[in-house]
Amino acid sequence: MKNQIKFSNLFVILVLFIALACKNDKKDVNEKESSTENRAESNKGQAFIEDESATPNILKIAIGSTDHSTLVTAVQAAELENVLVNAGPLTVFAPTNEAFNNLPKGTVEDLLKPENKNVLANIIKYHATPGNLSVEFLKKFKKLGQANNQDVVVEVIEGEVFVGGAKIIGSVPASNGIVHIVDKVILPPSK
Repeated sequence: MKNQIKFSNLFVILVLFIALACKNDKKDVNEKESSTENRAESNKGQAFIEDESATPNILKIAIGSTDHSTLVTAVQAAELENVLVNAGPLTVFAPTNEAFNNLPKGTVEDLLKPENKNVLANIIKYHATPGNLSVEFLKKFKKLGQANNQDVVVEVIEGEVFVGGAKIIGSVPASNGIVHIVDKVILPPSK
C-alpha cells in the first residue's frame, strides 16, 4: 500500500511537471507570436512581400543597386515603398548616389528630416510617371506628366534623352515598369 501511495504521489508530481512545462511552452509561443505580430504590423503592404523567383519590381531593383542607396533611403523616409511595388506600370527616373552628392551641401540631410517628409515625397514623385516608357518612346515627348501632378521637360540632345535636365545613362526593366538611371536629381518647379 505504501508503494502504491508513493507511486501515486510520483505520478501526480509528474503530471504537474508536464502541465507546467506545456504552459511555459504555450507562453513562449504566445510571446513569439506577439513579437511576430508587432514586427508584421510595422512592415505592412506589398513592399514587404518576399518573392525571390519573379522579375524584381522597381523597389527591389533600387534596393539591390549599390549606386542607389541614397534614393532608397529617401524613398523609405518619405514612406513611398508601396508605391514602387504596385502593379504599375510605372517609369522611374532613378538618380545615382553621385547625383545626390552633387546637390548643395546639407540638402539631402535636410530633406531626410521627418518634418520635410512631404517635400521629399513630392521630389520623389517627380521622378516617376505612369506607364512603361522606353528610351525610344520617350524621344517622342516634349514633356511628361509626373506622379506629383507636375510636368517635366523631355529633350533629345545628340541622340541622348534628358528628363528635367537629367541624362538617362541606363535602363533596367522591372516587373512593374522600368527604371531609367539618371545622372541628376530632378527638382520640381516651385509652385
